[in-house]
Amino acid sequence: MTHRAPIRRFCLTTLFASLMISGMAVQAKEWKSITIATEGSYEPWNLTLPGGKLGGFEPELMEDLCKRMGIQCKLVVQNWDGMIAGLNAGKYDVIMDAIVITPDRKKVVNFTVPYASTPATFITTKDSPLMPADHNIIKLHDDEKEINTAIAPLKAALKGKTIGIASGTVYTPFIDKYFKDVADVREYTSSADAILDLQAGRIDAVFDDVTFAQSMLARKENSNLTFSGPQLGGPIWGEGEAMGVRMADNDLKAKLDEAIKGALADGTVKKLSEKWFKTDVTP
Repeated sequence: MTHRAPIRRFCLTTLFASLMISGMAVQAKEWKSITIATEGSYEPWNLTLPGGKLGGFEPELMEDLCKRMGIQCKLVVQNWDGMIAGLNAGKYDVIMDAIVITPDRKKVVNFTVPYASTPATFITTKDSPLMPADHNIIKLHDDEKEINTAIAPLKAALKGKTIGIASGTVYTPFIDKYFKDVADVREYTSSADAILDLQAGRIDAVFDDVTFAQSMLARKENSNLTFSGPQLGGPIWGEGEAMGVRMADNDLKAKLDEAIKGALADGTVKKLSEKWFKTDVTP
């Protein structure tokens, strides 16, 4: 990030003070159009349809939110690992990619109110399931004793195995911290790439969001994949999924917050989540 020189900072401060003294009002930015970045490959949150158009839960929700705000919206594709950096560099105005709010991310991103909250689980092949599927959700807090007790059976099943995980997600540090002592951990640029390696037999399991896993398992080419073990959810994954804007763009955050609250209140989020996830993910 480029830092302004001290003399430049002083001059700007002096100019701002002069404007205020002279009675000139400082206007907030008028948001008539915004650009939203999404991955375009994290089904069913967002996906690229034949012809290049973006679809999925988030693009459809964003379309609704933009109508509520009376703002023109443009969706662009951006790899997840460069998404936050691109936002702060001014390449786009909003990021929307099933992004979970975390304390570390809040230091560099201004988050909207959450519009979803989902658990995570392991995916394996049917011919070598590490653990039977258990669709019960174990709610975890940021408590090492609680976590170690809950995941003990998973660690035993994954001993000596290789786990695939998308890099830079809220799940990555969890897998690194709690499973690297018993298994090899392999990071991928995208969750879809991890699934491809699972299919090819290069890894034994993938850990990811349940909604993404459901989408992958619904595909004909993935009929040999299955859930493994329980679903892990709760406050350990943060406050829920939300959109991110730059720290300075509080006015844009306020507009998005109002639109999201409206979409939650009138059932729009629930309707879209049941369409794309077959379950209600409203926070």
